[in-house]
Amino acid sequence: MNAVLPMPHRFSDRRRLFLFLMAAPAVVYVAAIGLWPLSQGIWYSFYRYNLLRPARTTFVGLQNYVDIFTDETTRTAILNTFQFTIFSVGLQLIFGFCLALLLWRDSRFNRAVLAFLLVPSTITPLVVGLIFKALLGADYGMIGYFLSEAGIGPRTGLLTDASTALWVLILIDCWEWTPLMTLILLAGLKALPADLLEAGTVDGATAWQRFRLLILPLMLPSIFLALTLRTMDAFRVFDSVFVTTGGGPNDATNTLMMLGVKEGLQFFNVGYASAVGNVTLLFIALIATVLLLVVRRADVRINGR
Repeated sequence: MNAVLPMPHRFSDRRRLFLFLMAAPAVVYVAAIGLWPLSQGIWYSFYRYNLLRPARTTFVGLQNYVDIFTDETTRTAILNTFQFTIFSVGLQLIFGFCLALLLWRDSRFNRAVLAFLLVPSTITPLVVGLIFKALLGADYGMIGYFLSEAGIGPRTGLLTDASTALWVLILIDCWEWTPLMTLILLAGLKALPADLLEAGTVDGATAWQRFRLLILPLMLPSIFLALTLRTMDAFRVFDSVFVTTGGGPNDATNTLMMLGVKEGLQFFNVGYASAVGNVTLLFIALIATVLLLVVRRADVRINGR
């Protein structure tokens, strides 16, 4: 005679089945939209595959990856991507933390300032790039024309000179995404325990000591979250580069995403473009891992846990 399962077990089984059925559509969506294209990209990266000559597809193993690190154009794109990411995210962290500290006190004025401050982050990067391209044009731009007339920067415009174009793109990215960094850090500041900060004030700690010994250690999780999100996004920069410089002049603003799009959609080198995309994902994973290790080590050194 079969034993009858107790009621709690049957409820637990039904609950697991219900949760599985609720999660199944999301899992299928991720597999279809994310995992399947990723696996196809990995597969294509081992072939010399051009859409213009599909019959000449040949297996080349790791040759596409070798070409990435030996080709001068690709090496330049890698260096530009790292330079853009490091300086852009670094400046956003500094400016965002300063703004978050200024807006920390909950007041009607600070809430209004924060609302206006978030406007740039609501604009798509493509539109932001078009706006700044128009503003910085040396012939007709509201900013570029006067800079050119005043002899500040190159006469052809800041976005058309190899020595200034990448730095201008970094500042454009900072203008757009510093508010998001501010919002994340401000949320972390507002979550800090007020009694601990008040205890530091009562003990006679200066503002700098409270920041260095109390605020900064407690803010490490928020800093890690902000750095990770913005680093992943900055490393994949494409929209603003595409509409402002197109990777030029002379590959001065060419990034990995820009290179991958050119190879895949302009030259139809699907195999090489897939390898570039896979290397980009690998770099992002390595950067996120390094950030995690650095923040974790700092947390252990400061908080002893």
